[in-house]
Amino acid sequence: MDSNLLDENEEDILETVLEAVDDELIVVNPSATTLEELIDVATAAGSVPEIRLLGDEGVLKSVMGDFLVASNAADLISDGRLALRTLADGSENSLLVTPDLVVALIDVGDAMAGLTSTDEAFVEAAYDAYSTRWDDAEEFGLRTPPLSAVKTTLSEEIGEAVETDFTSVLGSLQTARGDGDGLDEVTISLLVAAKNEVLLYDISKWGEDVGIASKATFSRTKTRLEDMGLIDTEKVPIDVGRPRLRLKFGDDRLREADADQLASVAQTLLN
Repeated sequence: MDSNLLDENEEDILETVLEAVDDELIVVNPSATTLEELIDVATAAGSVPEIRLLGDEGVLKSVMGDFLVASNAADLISDGRLALRTLADGSENSLLVTPDLVVALIDVGDAMAGLTSTDEAFVEAAYDAYSTRWDDAEEFGLRTPPLSAVKTTLSEEIGEAVETDFTSVLGSLQTARGDGDGLDEVTISLLVAAKNEVLLYDISKWGEDVGIASKATFSRTKTRLEDMGLIDTEKVPIDVGRPRLRLKFGDDRLREADADQLASVAQTLLN
């Protein structure tokens, strides 16, 4: 690939570069939108080179606050296809660097371009410089569990129907960060649990074990949703100890909604 990528969108530029790279790619200081697009493209690709990403810590934290992006990134990390480290200085140019080429990402608002250099001396110097920066950089700790592990354990420990509903809800969302633009992963888990009348103990234990959130967070979110009338509970006696709580919907609009409508109905009720 020795020509500039002009009049392209980010997805096309990233796909072109990833297809042209055989071994490894260093991504330097991507914007939030470029980072999100990179995770999407890498997730959708059958195979990608090893991606070493040096990003601004604030951008990484913001983007990885979205469960949809972070859980896919965690899958890529688990598969050895992605590693994340932080830049000490976030004023770096946005670059894609390989042993054979350097692509500068230029965003002018309505358009994106990838300006490419294959000059051997320049590329070697850039690759060596950013490899050294990578070696000296601190790892970015991603706490979100891989989406594949979330789905597998949810199906095995709670039930296939719950996992199917969980996947359907995620598929209907543009973001899952619970900031008013989407539901967070704990709320989604509790809603699909209520749809299937799962015990609070079971869904919160699963969530804590897989790494989504603590049982206390599940309990607090349940109380908030219950106070707002979205879910209800009923006591289920057990042989020893206090009764456990079965989750149910507390609003007919949620009871009547299909799984792919659940998020939009819940969002309306929460707002």
